[in-house]
Amino acid sequence: MPETGTAAAPATGGDHALRRSLGFRDLVVYGLLFIAPMAPVGVFGTLDAKSHGAVALVYVVATVAMAFTAFSYAQMVRVVPQAGSVFAYARVGLGDGAGFVAGWMAMLDYVLIPAVAYLFSGIAMNALVPEVSRWVWTALAVVVTTLLNLWGVRAAARVGFLVLALEVVVLAVFVVSAVVVLARDGGARGWLSPLSGDGTQGAFAVSAVLGAVSVAVLSYLGFDAIAGFAEEVTGGSAKVARALLLCLALAGALFMAQTYLVALLEPVSSARLAAEPGRQGSAFYDAVDASVGTWLHDLVAVSKALGAAFAALAGQAAAGRLLFAMGRDRRLPRVLSRTDAGVPRVALLCAAVVTLVAAVWAARREDGMDHLVSVVAVGALTAFTLLHASVVGWFAVRRRGGAVSWWRHVLVPVTGAAISIAVIVQASETAQVVGAVWLALGLVVPALQNTSPSG
Repeated sequence: MPETGTAAAPATGGDHALRRSLGFRDLVVYGLLFIAPMAPVGVFGTLDAKSHGAVALVYVVATVAMAFTAFSYAQMVRVVPQAGSVFAYARVGLGDGAGFVAGWMAMLDYVLIPAVAYLFSGIAMNALVPEVSRWVWTALAVVVTTLLNLWGVRAAARVGFLVLALEVVVLAVFVVSAVVVLARDGGARGWLSPLSGDGTQGAFAVSAVLGAVSVAVLSYLGFDAIAGFAEEVTGGSAKVARALLLCLALAGALFMAQTYLVALLEPVSSARLAAEPGRQGSAFYDAVDASVGTWLHDLVAVSKALGAAFAALAGQAAAGRLLFAMGRDRRLPRVLSRTDAGVPRVALLCAAVVTLVAAVWAARREDGMDHLVSVVAVGALTAFTLLHASVVGWFAVRRRGGAVSWWRHVLVPVTGAAISIAVIVQASETAQVVGAVWLALGLVVPALQNTSPSG
């Protein structure tokens, strides 16, 4: 490994090389697709109840918290411009063992987030066409988006751009409609209540906001997938770093704006939502239906169905790059690193099969969504913690990046790691147990490799 500020590039070539075809706009499209501009729609009611009505403030705090992770990604992608993102970063910053653990835990996130998105799309389509079972719609969404991914990252980005444009248009229609209604009729709650609480559950409580933040960070998971395309971008890794930061800033602004407006329109108090959990899942739609009209309710629902499927497309693409990178470094079977015309089709197909099984299994169970959602964050946040440690390891301990900046290379990553650990502690017991079991399974793999005759 060179002593300069950049890690050695992996040995690639022939049928183990990715094709550079992505520009800055493509990266931003993938990032926003994975996050989804209207991600708060499904969790608005839960956050409103948990935060005592201060749901917009929750997203302000969550955006700041996730900014630490985005900054660490931007630091590492400049010195390790490789597919696999956090796997590659932890490997050079902390060692091969930590790199494998980071990639293994990120895999849990990258495989299950698309499964959740596909399931959401299947549920939405089943509501529109109930004659077709939701597991059929779910499977169809997996097949269509997998074919796009196999076609190539550039083609998928072009189609994804159209879907993202539709989501943005629908969001704009909602914003304009909400502003018109608020200007004409006023809000159901006070103008500052989305930032200070609606007062129906007592005085403003910092603990309530922080508890809601542990749920809100789920809305951001996926922006980091951009880093996995570092070997397919034209013009250098600086574009990837800028796209990471821009995606987080745009998502944060969109999340804060829409939750602020819908909180003002919400006729049901946060106390009632807390007392009646059954209302929480549809709270966003109910507020729009009551204040604007059923037409906007249906438009938002259709947009969410399409957006969820293409969020899964971006997630599946990121999972494929992670498997590709781990296969190329022989941490997983080498066949995963094979490419066809610069597309890691073997890795993409493997990711698609696992996601298909998880999504269809969940679609056939009433409690399937709960099982998937409960474990998604643990994998990502564990990987984020190792990402932050990698920044300290590369820059401050190994001093491979030149002069050490104590705020960029120590203060920011240490704070980011503390935030990630705090959110893991706030996660459900089920999620913690599943995460621990997955981690234990991951530790067995390198142990077996070390004891094998070829190890």
